[in-house]
Amino acid sequence: VALIEKRLMGGDCLNFGCVPSKALIRTSRAVYALREACEYVSNPPGTARLDFSRAMERMRRLRAEISSHDSVQRIASVSAKVFLGPARFTSRNTVEVEGLRLKFKKAIIATGGRPAHPDIPGLSEAGFLTNETVFSLTELPERLVVLGAGPVGCELAQAFQRLGSQVTMLTRGPGILPREDPDVSSLLAERFEREGIRLLVEANITRVERLDGDKVVHFIRRSSAEKAIGTEILVSVGRLPNTEGLNLESAGVEYDAKGVNVDDRLRTANPNVYAAGDICSPFKFTHAAEATA
Repeated sequence: VALIEKRLMGGDCLNFGCVPSKALIRTSRAVYALREACEYVSNPPGTARLDFSRAMERMRRLRAEISSHDSVQRIASVSAKVFLGPARFTSRNTVEVEGLRLKFKKAIIATGGRPAHPDIPGLSEAGFLTNETVFSLTELPERLVVLGAGPVGCELAQAFQRLGSQVTMLTRGPGILPREDPDVSSLLAERFEREGIRLLVEANITRVERLDGDKVVHFIRRSSAEKAIGTEILVSVGRLPNTEGLNLESAGVEYDAKGVNVDDRLRTANPNVYAAGDICSPFKFTHAAEATA
């Protein structure tokens, strides 16, 4: 077996997904519990304040401790060969990496996905965070504007609100978590508002600008022009498949904007090439990726 990795071993889950997000959520839950305790404990625990940089340091330490399970050394220890660098197919049964040509009997495309970047005027110029960059923060944003209301946007919005940011969520849809049961979405929306998150639905964003050090998101909502001001903007509007640069045409692999096309057995149009995870699944979550793997 040969494993080719272009960027970081461990992929999204270890580096930008489950591991850092759940570590941060655990911290935010503890902070929120302390805050709630003050309402019903006769001698609440002092005036403890969150040290955001220490919380993020803890998250990165935990991630580093876990990383050995996905390391090159771990994979090599089971006699698999690891190649680091971008890969591209050169025929129906060969792939090239760092000038080396590897011939295969079977291949699996598991290149995953990346955060989508919406084409909003001024957004790139103003700068924004995604799940791939938000965990590199060392200072807590005073105000955080979250674009999108899917699972990633929702969990990070609640975490940062509990940690002390003032969070505003904007979504084009009529509510949050559009793929979930309406009962779940409405229940969570009520919870968000109770915790102080400013939730704005049916908001069509028109542009973003920088103003006096802040980032201003302009949008139309119910025929009225409004704006949301943030220290930082977090974009969470879906994911795109990592098909670029693979030269899939040479391998006879069919794909489209949603990713690699597979049958019920996860075979591509080339029967010797399979796909697994976000690159071919409509359910772009770690547990779904692991199930396909």
